[in-house]
Amino acid sequence: MVRAALFDVDGTLVDTNYLHVTAWWEAFRQAGHTVPMTAVHQAIGLGSTDLIEHLLGAGRDRRQDEQISGTHAALYATYFERLSAVEGAADLLRALAARGWKVVLATSASGPELKALRRVLDADDVITGTASADDVDERKPAPAPVLHAMELAGATSGETVYVGDSVWDMKAATGASVTAVGLLSGGIARQELVEAGAVEVYRNPADLLALLDSSAFSRVGSGG
Repeated sequence: MVRAALFDVDGTLVDTNYLHVTAWWEAFRQAGHTVPMTAVHQAIGLGSTDLIEHLLGAGRDRRQDEQISGTHAALYATYFERLSAVEGAADLLRALAARGWKVVLATSASGPELKALRRVLDADDVITGTASADDVDERKPAPAPVLHAMELAGATSGETVYVGDSVWDMKAATGASVTAVGLLSGGIARQELVEAGAVEVYRNPADLLALLDSSAFSRVGSGG
């Protein structure tokens, strides 16, 4: 049986969420919009276009979208050399790979941003593949990124566990009929993750690694 361990990256494996919040907040400000940081934080995990629509609404001036997204990307890029992995991230990926799981990243990041994240994570030796924003037509919370990651691993939904830190991650996983595990490392409340479909919630990758033998990975891995 193929076993697939799918992971979001931002906020789940690399500590970036609040940097994204700051960059998006400033990008909106420069475009003339006052968006509360709390609202931006709740939207992290969506693709750029969906995030802008979620925060400004469908009736916004769409001509600003490219400017806002570009400003965010430029501001966020200034942090690339200072990014850090979440505690236990690489150790968790390596432990799963050693147990026979195929590790695949499913992320809204792409291009230089994804390259920077993978450099910081420093676990390319155990990553089977990456489903990035460039690979699918729909972004989270649509199930497309998760389904594509499953295809890369050659696994079915019953052989897959998806780990993420946002409501959008949990919705994407459940939409793909995949077991969803939440992490608190992105700053989203436990109850919100559970309500969005998480079957379990852990503090961070290190916490999940310490409890791996009693986690959803042990049940899916055994066919239970």
